[in-house]
Amino acid sequence: MPFGYLFRRTWSSTDRLDGKTVLITGANTGIGKETALDLAKRGARIIMACRDMEKAEGALKEVIEGSGSQNVVIKKLDLSDTKSICEFAETINKVTPHGISIGKITPSCHLGHFLLTHLLVDLIKRSTPARIINVSSMAHSWGTINLDDINSEKGYDKKKAYSQSKLANVLFTRSLAKKLQDTGVTAYSLHPGVVQTDLWRHLSAPQAAIMKMISPFTKTSVQGAQTTIYCAVAPELETESGGYYSDCAPANCSSSASDDDTAQKLWELSCRMLSLSWD
Repeated sequence: MPFGYLFRRTWSSTDRLDGKTVLITGANTGIGKETALDLAKRGARIIMACRDMEKAEGALKEVIEGSGSQNVVIKKLDLSDTKSICEFAETINKVTPHGISIGKITPSCHLGHFLLTHLLVDLIKRSTPARIINVSSMAHSWGTINLDDINSEKGYDKKKAYSQSKLANVLFTRSLAKKLQDTGVTAYSLHPGVVQTDLWRHLSAPQAAIMKMISPFTKTSVQGAQTTIYCAVAPELETESGGYYSDCAPANCSSSASDDDTAQKLWELSCRMLSLSWD
């Protein structure tokens, strides 16, 4: 167990999700796969949305064997490809007529995430009470929203682009919660912790050296999935919406992430860029 984990709030739950359908993006590895495994054990039907179907097949086998549930499927989804998102949403709307009870999304592209949620929101409303969970990061605190270059196309800086996307996740969740008020659908954003995942393989040598030094204070994928699972199953969150969570508890987000004016401008920009109406 990483040393730093000893000082974090522990949480556990035996709540069941029998009869619920859970859609999880980025489910072929890391915290997405661990979330799928945990919620499958709780009796949920799991839809694992993955870009790499070869890896997805391996993850599917692990989740089925680890959970003892056969009620797990994989579907292809590339959140950076509008065509893929539309085809995926069309399939899900056809094969899950009774709705999705929990949608857990690990967004790398704000617009892809926004579009997917828009295309599935009516389906989610049909299965209330339902929850939408967006995995952000504490990195949102370092981000700013550049409405003139939301996709970082004019000048790409890896750190700035990542921080902006994570800030967009929190702002989107705030706006979404307001749009869905009184529908029975609630929304949450969260920081999973600094997690030892496959993302580390993309680090430069100096970055990898730093991460190795702080690794005793990081989380495993299982530990990193706990706040997502908490947001998915905790009964006390059923009447909460729009909040930000960390270590299985409410947490403070940055002042930028609490700016409702910027959140609304981001919402309107997203609608214009995707040529859709979502009031």
